[in-house]
Amino acid sequence: MLPVDQAESILLNLVHPLNGESDQEVVGLLTASGRVLAQPLVSQLDFPHWDNSAMDGYAVRYEDVVNASIDHPQELEIIEEIPAGYAPQCTIQTGQAARIFTGACLPKGADTIVIQEDTERLGNRVKILSTPEPHAFIRYQGSYYKAGEPLLIPGIPLEAPEIAVLAAAQCTHIPVYRRLRVALLSTGDELVTPDEPLKRGQLVDSNQYALATVVANLGAEPISFGIIPDQREVLKNAIAHAIEKADIVLSTGGVSVGDYDYVEEILTELGGTIHIQAVAIKPGKPLTVASFPHCLYFGLPGNPVSALVTFWRFVQPVIKKKSGLLPKFWQPEFVKARSLQNLKGGGKREIYFWGQLQLVKGEYEFQLAPGSQISGNLINLAQTTGLAVLPIGQSEVKAGDFVQVLKVR
Repeated sequence: MLPVDQAESILLNLVHPLNGESDQEVVGLLTASGRVLAQPLVSQLDFPHWDNSAMDGYAVRYEDVVNASIDHPQELEIIEEIPAGYAPQCTIQTGQAARIFTGACLPKGADTIVIQEDTERLGNRVKILSTPEPHAFIRYQGSYYKAGEPLLIPGIPLEAPEIAVLAAAQCTHIPVYRRLRVALLSTGDELVTPDEPLKRGQLVDSNQYALATVVANLGAEPISFGIIPDQREVLKNAIAHAIEKADIVLSTGGVSVGDYDYVEEILTELGGTIHIQAVAIKPGKPLTVASFPHCLYFGLPGNPVSALVTFWRFVQPVIKKKSGLLPKFWQPEFVKARSLQNLKGGGKREIYFWGQLQLVKGEYEFQLAPGSQISGNLINLAQTTGLAVLPIGQSEVKAGDFVQVLKVR
């Protein structure tokens, strides 16, 4: 059995991210959400686009108001009113001011904004009742971003803030990495789909649906191959087809030591190089990983909890890295949390407990899922947000002590 950190290192070294040139497509703004930027972007616009006011008030020449106070107000003539979206028509001369609103263009000649709270208006004149700071409340053109400079870098996920930036920069055609194709297949004669009548001894294939969900949530395209029976040639043909069609293949079941566990020998026959056969992790020990020229194959354990735990621990960072994301977005995220229950460990495997991770008064807490923590108990996996980790050889984490927790969503 490989240690968990060694297995992780092997996997991530096998991953070659998508190519920014050959593996990109161009999408529109409204369909770019959740995608990964494939090329650096620049804008031909300065931000702000022009000098503008940050407040409602009056645009003035600083030298006209430098000595203004309540006792000695400076009185100026109002020559123009400038709302947002209006292009100023006048130039501010000595003794003049323009009424201006937030976001409006600064008129020529003005170099300072006096906020309206520090003024008193009298018809077409305004009294300035205090001396502002020089250049007060002016947002200068290009002070946030200058045209032609890097705007967004490749490898970042495009979410609401990035989409807003692209819209404001008038970037309407966005180069993104194509979606990864992830093939899913479940092995076993005992499996049936959720809509089939359940006979004695049969099991519903939940893995196909769970894995399709987490794959789609990562922005990849799940491709369902359904349930494959324990018939060697049928399974071999299905695996060969999946490898040909997908960037990553996830199968569940058939990777242990049973009489009908054919996956490893089939992978070898198909020309794959097997890198991992078992990992010192609980749940999830039987994990097979093989590489092909254009595909990475994961044979996950069939027990539903084991399948998801090994996905979160090993497959999720692989999909993220392969998708073109920068390292800070694909590396597993561990946090220190205070355990609310005793966690019993020990043995020769790294143990993962599932439960809920929450932030309370600035400190993470881990709440163990109620009921049995065994790989066949899918029911208490609901609402899982974290996996608490006990290293090999550590026998216990007591309630109130801190434990490392892998964030899974």
